[in-house]
Parts: sequence; structure tokens; C-alpha cells
Amino acid sequence: APNHNRPIWFDNVHCTGKEKTLAQCQSNGIGISDCKHSEDVGVVCSDKRIPGFKFLNTLPNHVENLDIHVEDVQIRAILSSYRKRIPVMEGYVEVKDGGKWKQICNKDWTQFNSRVICGMFGFPGERKYNPRVYKMFARRRKPTYWDYSVNCTGNEAHLSSCKLGQAVLEKSNGTCPRGLPVVVSCVPGKDFAPTLMTGFRKAFRQEQPLVRLRGGAIVGEGRVEVLKNGEWGTICDDKWNLLSATVVCRELGFGTAKEALSGGRLGQGMGPVHMNEVECSGFEKSITECSFNKEALGCSHEEDAAVRCNVPKMGFQERLRLSGGRNPYEGRVEVLVERNGSLVWGTVCSEGWRTMEAMVVCRQLGLGFASNAFQETWYWSGEVSADAVVMSGVRCSGTEMSLSHCLHHGAHLSCPKGGGRYAAGVSCSETAPDLVLNPQVVEQTTYMEDRPMFMLQCAYEENCLSSTSSEVPANTYRRLLRFSSQIHNNGQSDFRPKADKHSWVWHDCHRHYHSMEVFTIYDLFSLNGTKVAEGHKASFCLEDSECDEGIEKRYECANFGDQGITVGCWDTYRHDIDCQWVDITDLKPGDYIFQIIINPNYEVPESDYTNNFTKCRCRYDGHRVWMYSCHNGGSLSSETEQTFPGLHSNQVTHR
Repeated sequence: APNHNRPIWFDNVHCTGKEKTLAQCQSNGIGISDCKHSEDVGVVCSDKRIPGFKFLNTLPNHVENLDIHVEDVQIRAILSSYRKRIPVMEGYVEVKDGGKWKQICNKDWTQFNSRVICGMFGFPGERKYNPRVYKMFARRRKPTYWDYSVNCTGNEAHLSSCKLGQAVLEKSNGTCPRGLPVVVSCVPGKDFAPTLMTGFRKAFRQEQPLVRLRGGAIVGEGRVEVLKNGEWGTICDDKWNLLSATVVCRELGFGTAKEALSGGRLGQGMGPVHMNEVECSGFEKSITECSFNKEALGCSHEEDAAVRCNVPKMGFQERLRLSGGRNPYEGRVEVLVERNGSLVWGTVCSEGWRTMEAMVVCRQLGLGFASNAFQETWYWSGEVSADAVVMSGVRCSGTEMSLSHCLHHGAHLSCPKGGGRYAAGVSCSETAPDLVLNPQVVEQTTYMEDRPMFMLQCAYEENCLSSTSSEVPANTYRRLLRFSSQIHNNGQSDFRPKADKHSWVWHDCHRHYHSMEVFTIYDLFSLNGTKVAEGHKASFCLEDSECDEGIEKRYECANFGDQGITVGCWDTYRHDIDCQWVDITDLKPGDYIFQIIINPNYEVPESDYTNNFTKCRCRYDGHRVWMYSCHNGGSLSSETEQTFPGLHSNQVTHR
């Protein structure tokens, strides 16, 4: 809304488009205007950036005001053995200047320059190559050289941060005396190493020994988490910069960092803050080798550091498209496949199409997270020529880089309903919620209660008791393991139920509507992983019980209100609410594993499902119950986690 007390600085503004600031354009003069605030102007900027870059530094002995604009840089595969490979890892370094691709003279080229080039293209390092074959090639085809050299220290994230060197070719009439075009050979991270075909050995796996990324939408981005004393924790963003972010990226098998993000931009972590004021030289093998402050006083998860890394161009985006949607973020999924020797576009069978498959589609297209997976797409026309089903039986774990990496039927298609209106569709979103249960609250609130059957009639009707309760008289007792669930939304967008309001179910026990029929699953396992108590699938009404400071509650269950959990808020289901228990009447005394899973059917998309389950050790002596060592999935090292039986990860598909 306009602020009517603020001044209007410019009127009748005329720009040529070449001005560096609005103040350089013609106008009536600063503050001279006969306008009202109802005439305030605005702009919407194109999200397409002007291609290329300018060099930020020049060498001290160089002409200071030289304005060198480079349109693009590429690694061009020269040898036939590399031309078919994806990604391109070896070849000439070429600069696009004045609309033409030019090579760089290798006279002053160093391995530090090669390191920066490889990093820009998503590779963690560079290696030696065979120069003899390139000499022969340069003799056969005369190179066109760029006029300048570059001088990198090796820790720059991008070529534009290197110093622009001498205009090396001025004296030599555009040749490179006793030199050749620059060639780089890059080492790919293990997840991008090509096989002889253009396929890949395995889908992308995030697990790394000391460092990992969490909560990112696409490969190579996320909140940085480090493993210390067997527990995963975050990095505080004080002094966080591209140098440190690049060390993380290279350590994980990516290139240099595109961005060093602060302020919990890619969601907030849980657990300890392990590192603060991290300072790296840029040449460390691991972020754990950089200097840092062990004290994280004053650091909260609101300051969690994150990165976006350069990753190799795999060409996955060209093999998939969304068609017929109202905007680029939605549509019918169409894939490019080989049929009888030629490439054709077609649809994906929607049978069994769920959130995990949609997540992979959105990641492959660089469109963020899935917000919906559609099994009918009759309202999106799509390309008529691509109506035929070319892919069926798709099952994804959710971490794959491409839909083709997921399990599917291959050439033997099976799609009883056919494509057309039943083709799979998705809608994508740049952000997603991330639900995390507070394990300490479970530990602190657990107790045991013996409750008479006549007080459990409502719970019995809602299947909150074990099946043996149907055979006992009303004056007997059920033994209940009770606890509170406090579920936080640590993501970047609100958690909203998938079901429309008109389909919510009224629950007499709780006297409100439930928007998700299966929101959590409670289970008790023996130490060898066998289920011992009939847990139950709990339906929930979702609301903001409390929020972090400065965040307002948006959702409440009363009066058929809107349901959900706001970012930075939590929903507490107290131990004294009906069904907030496990019926342990038939349980023998002993040691057990207690487990809670949130959003178990992946009904609502989240940025991270690995933290959706909580496990505790549980001791029951026949009279009392103890809950201890409660922790969330993915919060401990894999060695520690293996001492807890039951589910080892939440990537279990409930179909």
C-alpha cells in the first residue's frame, strides 16, 4: 500500500537503457513532481539474467578501466572418445566473445586456472591429460584465440573472480607462439562418473561420511550438516562465505559453490550447532579441516548455513517436460524415449503415481519440490502427438536425479486404464514444509495409565485399542502407554492437508474434524525388530498450538477452521487426549523399541522425509515404563542407528 507521507523523487523519467542508475536518466529533477501516490510506478523483472559476466579484477599493471564482458564459457569435447560422453569432462576451454567461440592460449595457464574451470562446471578437481593428441588436432584445425589470459589463485568459485591477465596476443597477431589452446580434464564426483553408455551406475545417494546436505530441492543444494561425536548438527552462518561453501561442495563431489546461503534459507535443522565462524582457505579437503569457533553461543537454527553447488550438466532436463499446465510449474508429465531407433515423446501411466515420483520429476526439471501428484490430467490437454503411454510401473525412492533411474516396466508396458485423461501429472513448488517430531517431549511426557473399558468406548469405536479389547467386559482395564507428540514445521512453507475441507471427517471423541486420516503411526517393536504391540494409525486435526517468537498462528481446529501447521510453529497432541497412546495390555515385561512415523504415506510433500520418524528405547517392568534415548531418523551416525532395530529409514512405501 502507498505511504502518502513519503516524497516522490522522480517524474517524467526518460532513460536510454545504458544508464547504470535511475538518477542518471533524464527527469524533471530530484523531488520536482506534480504526481500523487496513486501514480506510483512498479516493475516486474524477467527472471532470465543477461548472459555472461565481467571480470571483477585486473592485474595491477593492466589498464584499469578496461571493460571486458564475456558472453559465455564452455568445455568443448575435442576427442571422439569424449564427444559422446555426458557430462563433458575434457576438452578445449572456450570463451564466447563478440558472438564467436574462441580458445585461450596456454602460455600463462596454470593448474589453478584449470581447478576453477572444473569447479564452475560441477567437478571437484582437475587431472593431467595427454597433450600429444591435442597438438595433432591443433595443427589440423587452426585455433581462433581470445585476446586475454587469466590468472586464478585456485580458490575462486567462478572465472569472473580471477584476475584478467595480459592481452597476450597483441604482439603476436592473434597467434599463440610455441603454445596451444588450453585443455582441461576434470574429475567427476562419484555420483556423476559416466559409464560407457550415457546411463549411470546408480541413483544419487545423499549419505556422506562427515558432511551432508539436507532440505534442498535439487541435487547439490541444501542445509549443511556435519557429523561430530556420532550426532549430526548444523553450521552457524557467522562469517559463512563462498570459500567455505566451496569446500563443502567439493568434499561432496560437486564443483564450486554458486551461493553460500545464511539465515536458515533452506530450512532449519534439529540437534546441536556444531560449528560457528567457519573460515577456510579454499584448499581444505573437508570443512572439518577449516578453522572454526566451537562455541556457538547466540546461534540458533534460524542461522543455519546452506549451499548451492555447481553440478555437471547431465542433460536430464531435456528428456522430460510438463505440458498443458497454466504455468511452467504444472502439467502432464511427458518423457522422451527411444522407440524403433527414433526419439519420441509420450506420457507416463498414472497407476501407482504418488508424491515420490512427482518429487523426482520436479527435481529433474529444476522446479523445486512436488506440491501435488495427479493421477488424472484430462484438464491439461498436453501435446496430442505425445498421448501414447511410453512408461509404466514407475516406483521412485525419492532421491533419484531422473525419472529413468526409478524402477519401471521398461519396454513391457502395462497400463490398463491407458494414457490420455489418466496420464500422470505434477505441480511443483520452490518450497516445501518439513515436519519434525520433538523427541525430548516424547521422553519427558511418557507414563502408563490403567483405564476402564467403559471410559474407552469412543476410542474403541475409532480403533485406538488392540483387537483383544473386543472380547473383554466393560469393567476391565486397558493398560495404555501415553505420551505427547509435539510436531514442528521446520521447512519453508506451511504444511497443509491434501484433503479438501468438504471431505474432512468429524470425530466425536475429539469433537472436531480430522483433515488427515493417517497422520502418524505408533508402534512398539521387540529388540529383534518384531512388532509386539498393535500400534495404531492416528488421524489428526492439524493446528498451530504455539509458534516461535514473532510468528502468528494461522490454523486452528475449532469452529471448522482452516487446518495446517505454519512454518516456525508446532502442533502439540497432549498425552491426555484420547488415542494419544499405545495399548500395551497384552505386553510382557522387557526392553522394546518405540517408534513414531509422521506423514507415513507421504500424502503431503515435504523437503525431507528422513527425519519423519522417531525411535526410543523403552523398558517395561510390568508396573512402570521408561522411555529413553529418543532421537529422530537421520540424527545419529549410521553405526549408532544400527543399534536400534525396527525401521532404519523412512523410505518405506505404504501403498
